[in-house]
Amino acid sequence: MPCTFANMAVTRLTIEAFLPLTQQFPVFDVRSPGEFAHAHIPGAFSLPLFTDEERKVVGTSYKQESKEKAVKIGLKYFGTKMVQMVEEVEAIVENFHLNTAIGEESSKTVLVHCWRGGMRSAGVAWLLDLYGFKVYTLAGGYKAYRNWVLKQFEETYPIAILGGYTGSGKTEVLKAMAEKGAAVIDLEGLAHHKGSAFGALGQPPQPSQEQFENLLVKELWNLSRANTEMIWMEDESQRIGDVNIPTIFFKQMREKKVYFLDIPFDERLDFIIANYGRFDKEKLVNAVIRIKKRLGGLETKIAVNALIEDDIRLCFAVLLKYYDRFYNKGLLRRENPDLLVCTIPCDTVDAEANAAAVKRSAI
Repeated sequence: MPCTFANMAVTRLTIEAFLPLTQQFPVFDVRSPGEFAHAHIPGAFSLPLFTDEERKVVGTSYKQESKEKAVKIGLKYFGTKMVQMVEEVEAIVENFHLNTAIGEESSKTVLVHCWRGGMRSAGVAWLLDLYGFKVYTLAGGYKAYRNWVLKQFEETYPIAILGGYTGSGKTEVLKAMAEKGAAVIDLEGLAHHKGSAFGALGQPPQPSQEQFENLLVKELWNLSRANTEMIWMEDESQRIGDVNIPTIFFKQMREKKVYFLDIPFDERLDFIIANYGRFDKEKLVNAVIRIKKRLGGLETKIAVNALIEDDIRLCFAVLLKYYDRFYNKGLLRRENPDLLVCTIPCDTVDAEANAAAVKRSAI
């Protein structure tokens, strides 16, 4: 609903109306830097009205004194930032639409939200509208977005699972499939973790649990809007590093058909060595020690001693046998595994060839 007082024409949208516009126009999150860093709408730009400390001061004043006092403090902070905020939005909007063939009027359109769709987004929306931007705000703010995200995990999706023991190159196969036009969601890519004890090596910091969920739902939403017939994902444990696949969605994944790449042990061992053998020895030792309880004292000692003596192959052979047992338990823990698992024999870890084999099996 539009607000037309004082020549202001800002439109508040429901989350269902807001989200499609995020594909066309820049989204400005005016919450504090700390709120944004924890989690945000994927692709949004941080445009904080208050710093973390300023937000704390305003909030404390609101609770302990009065709304009016808090507003006065907020206006004092806001007033010194107005020009900077307008210039920042101008630069972002110009870059956002640099190669986009849209009309001049549309190029001045922006989306704004705060935590609950309250005073922060209203204040920034007023400023940008005054300057000449077409402004849409999100009714209910980021909180409404999060409620929507959680509901998306309750939907049913046409998921197909790519399985295989550790070292089967499943991520590479999915990438090859995506390059051929298949719809793929890379869960490990979203989590910034490969799922094993060594999964954090060479990866950027993991997102928060909340941000991981936001990223996953964005992928699901985009593919659902495209009426995708099959969405491919890798067979994962529920926990990927420090983040978890939401339980209700993970249960759905476990009920889907698994296309299992059956690749010889030595081929997978070579693949693992090529990918992880290059990392610092100390980091590898620490990774082994982290799974000592599950790996067992004897196997841990053998693996660590092998690393110290530069016998990378022996170390990873011990670990690969452990992960094979661990994965096999998870595979058989599904209901009706004989009906859900389609085994695809493969001679080697070859992404292109194995992607083609999966495609043939899925027809």
